This record gives sequence, structure tokens and C-alpha cells, in this order.
Amino acid sequence: MKKFSLIIPVYNEEQVLDELVTRTVKAVESFTDNYEIIFVDDGSTDNSLKKLLSLRKTNNKIKILVLSRNFGHQAAYTAGLEHAAGDVVAMMDGDLQDPPELLPDMYRKIINEGLHVVSARKTGRKGKKGRNILFFFFHLFFRNTAEIKNIENAGNFSMMTRKAIDAILLMKEKIRYLPGLRSFVGFNQGFIDYVREDRLYGKSKMSTRKLFQLAGDAIFSFSKFPIRLCFFLGLTGVTVFLLAGIYVLIAKILHFAIIGWSSILLSIYFLGSIQLIFLGILGEYVFRNYKESQNRPIYFVREFYGDESSPDHGT
Repeated sequence: MKKFSLIIPVYNEEQVLDELVTRTVKAVESFTDNYEIIFVDDGSTDNSLKKLLSLRKTNNKIKILVLSRNFGHQAAYTAGLEHAAGDVVAMMDGDLQDPPELLPDMYRKIINEGLHVVSARKTGRKGKKGRNILFFFFHLFFRNTAEIKNIENAGNFSMMTRKAIDAILLMKEKIRYLPGLRSFVGFNQGFIDYVREDRLYGKSKMSTRKLFQLAGDAIFSFSKFPIRLCFFLGLTGVTVFLLAGIYVLIAKILHFAIIGWSSILLSIYFLGSIQLIFLGILGEYVFRNYKESQNRPIYFVREFYGDESSPDHGT
């Protein structure tokens, strides 16, 4: 029987852990007994780790990967992927917005349909309308500008075979957007549709600033749109001022009176704005190249409860 691994990042989620573990274990055990659930504690400052350790005492198939500090969502998932031993591996958020009850259907699609990747595609969202609108426009924009296929309206919630996981782990970039990497590797990909739930307890740990940062990482990593925007804005500026130059030349020949400085000021502001946009976009690329050239590890592990060599004390 294939071994199954489930990766769940956790950051200050002590309120939801009891229900999360109960529902997840029930869902996983409905299709396999050969499994591990790896909780990645991404530098929690509440009692999440203490509660996870208590839950591990009742089920030794629960493993806990403790990072040295908060490295972020994508780094936590990467840590889990690199420690997962399963032939089939799933990723799921730890706030129960991703329903674990979908895992059996995803697993059956992997096994019965010969798929290497099954992504959970959102057909709707519950919760705050403002954030949902931002998500909608991001996925719409990314789907139409990204140079990858099979991205759809899917996030981290997914299931993959070992072959797909190994392909993703071959890509060592430091600034990561795993849904994009998952689509980039190709293989046979499929979807399962669902409506994403609102948070059961507490507030979202992904602030609006972090969401915009993640959106920027996705767009600059998988789309030429920003740099092409520079080109088209520059082309637009050249066209506008070529026409303006022709108008001024005709005005001088025909002795039109051009009154005031508004046209000059508008020209300066327009060109200055385009240049600032160019510098900002180029700065994003330079920053990402700088981060990659530093070659720092994506995360550091403080302890791993569940490693076979030291199951109780971590590594």
C-alpha cells in the first residue's frame, strides 16, 4: 500500500487544532492506514506546539516539524515537502478553510485516474467580501498573464505523487509560489472543485500586506507582464509626445497661441511617472535576483518530533 503524507503548516492555531486533528485523521483513515501527518509549526508564539505534542501522544502518526522562527507560509510547506516520506503527498492549510473531507476524493483521483497532481479548485469563497474580491481579481489576472497552464483558481490545497514532489524539490529558488511551481512541473494534472470555508476560529494569519507580497512573488516569478508593461508604457509615452510634437510644430507654423505652462507640467509629470514605474518594476527583479544570489536556506529546523531515529526528542 502506498504511504500517504499530509503537510499542514501551523502558526498560532491552538483554537482549531483539536477539531482539525479529529476531522483530518478521520478523513485520512477512510482511505489508508499507512500515513503520516506532518504539522509544520512555523514559529508559533501561542500554545500550538504544546497542544500538538499532546495530540501526538494519542496518535504517533502525527509528526511535528518545528521551525526556528516564522519563515512564512511557502517556506513552511517547503519544509514539510522535504521531510515527507509518502508516495502520495498532500498540502492543506491548518485553519479548516480547506476541508479535510476532500482528501479521500483527491486520493481516489490520484490512484484511479493515473493523475500526478490534483489541485483543489475554488468555485466560491465564504468570509469577508473585501478579501474575496482581492482573491478573485488576483486569480483572474494571474491566470491570464502567467506563462503556465493548469493554474485555474487553485491555491496550496492539493495532492501529488512522489514523482511530482521530487520535480518540485529540484527547483531551489528562494522566493517560492508553490501553486505556480506545481503547475510548472507538468505531468498529468486534474482538479476537484469546492467552496472555501471561512475561518472557524480566530483571525487570518495572512494579512493584506502578506497577501500582496505573495501575489507579487507569483506574478514576478511566472509572468513577463511587468516587464512588458514597461515596454508598452514607454511606447505609449513616445506616441503621445510624438503627436504632441507634431501639434506644437503645426501650431508654430500657423501661429496658434499656446497659453500657459500646464502642457509642460503635464509632460514632465507623465514622463516622470513612467520612469518611476520602470524603476519600481526593475527594482523588484533586482531584489529577487539579490535574494537568490544570497543562497540562504529557506528555513531552519529546531526540532522534528517523529523522526525514526529520535521519535520523542526531535532532531
